[in-house]
Amino acid sequence: MAIRRVGGLAVSGLGAAAVLLAAYPPNRLKPDIHAEYVKYPSGKDTVTAYLAYPERRDPAPAVIVIHEIFGLSDFIRRTTEQLATEGFVAIAPDLLSRRGGTPAGGDAARRLIGSLPPDSITADLDGAAAYLRTLKAVRADRIGAIGFCWGGGQSFRYATNNPSLRAFVVCYGPGPSLADVARIQARGLGVYAEHDARINANLPDVAAALQQAGKEYRYTVYPGVGHGFLRSREKPVVADSAWGTVIRFFRAELETR
Repeated sequence: MAIRRVGGLAVSGLGAAAVLLAAYPPNRLKPDIHAEYVKYPSGKDTVTAYLAYPERRDPAPAVIVIHEIFGLSDFIRRTTEQLATEGFVAIAPDLLSRRGGTPAGGDAARRLIGSLPPDSITADLDGAAAYLRTLKAVRADRIGAIGFCWGGGQSFRYATNNPSLRAFVVCYGPGPSLADVARIQARGLGVYAEHDARINANLPDVAAALQQAGKEYRYTVYPGVGHGFLRSREKPVVADSAWGTVIRFFRAELETR
C-alpha cells in the first residue's frame, strides 16, 4: 500500500480512517522518501511490513526496525521513515502478523507479543532480511537492525542468530542469554536511560560477557530520562542526541566499513 505525502505528513489509504503520521523528530522529516506496506513470506505464513525508501541514486544499506511490545505503531512507522530520510532503506515487520496483525489496543498487543515463540520471531526477521536482499535498491551485504524496548531485546537476540547482520542497535532492551553472546558477529550500539533500573540491572553482566567474548558493543546511559525516552521525547535534546549517535553508528558500520 503506497503512502502519499502531504506537507511532511504521511497519509495511508486505510479505508475511511486515514492515518496521519507526524514527523520524528518533528523538524527533520523530509518529503523525499517513499513508504508503503509490503508482504513477504516467512515459512508458510505471510508477514506484513512497513517499508520506506530514501531518495538516492545508488543502492542503500538497509535497517530492520523491530517494534516495541505495542506492535507496529505510529512511532515505529515514523522511525522507519526517519531512517529513510537519513539514506537507509528501512523495513518494520509486524511481528504480530501470525496473530492477525497489531490490534488497536495496547493491552491486546502486549498479550499477543507474550505468546510469540522466539523461533518464529527469528524466522520473521530472517524473512525481512531475505526480502531486503531481493530489492535492487538495497546493498544486500549491508543490513542492520534496531529495536526499541521489547524490540531492543529482540535486536540483541537477533544478533546472536544472524551471523550476516552487519550492525545492531539496542534501545533500552534486555540483553540476550550470556551464553549466546559469543555467536554475535555484528558490531553493536546500546541506548539506555538513567531512570530504567529494570533494564539496566543486567547491563554490567551483559557488557562483561561481550567483552570477554571479544565482541564490540558500546553503549551510553543517557542522563535524566526514563525507559522509552525516544518515543516520549521527555527531553528532546537528549532524544535527539541519542538518535544522532544511532545514525552516525549506522553510517559508519553500513555505509563506510
